[in-house]
Amino acid sequence: MNASAFTNWHKSTRSSGNPQQCVEVGAAPGARGVRDSKLGEASPVLAFSRDAFAAFLGQVKAGRFRR
Repeated sequence: MNASAFTNWHKSTRSSGNPQQCVEVGAAPGARGVRDSKLGEASPVLAFSRDAFAAFLGQVKAGRFRR
């Protein structure tokens, strides 16, 4: 999916305290994109189906990826 298809980018609230670790999530029809907010529009975009992204967020909220 083309990076320009994603709009309505939102910065992670977890990124506000550390500007070196910023992520944004954008929306496209049937998909979600993740990019590095420091690079903005120049950042590569990782694209996920809405279902895959929802499953990932569920795992994050369940603590699956804690260090």
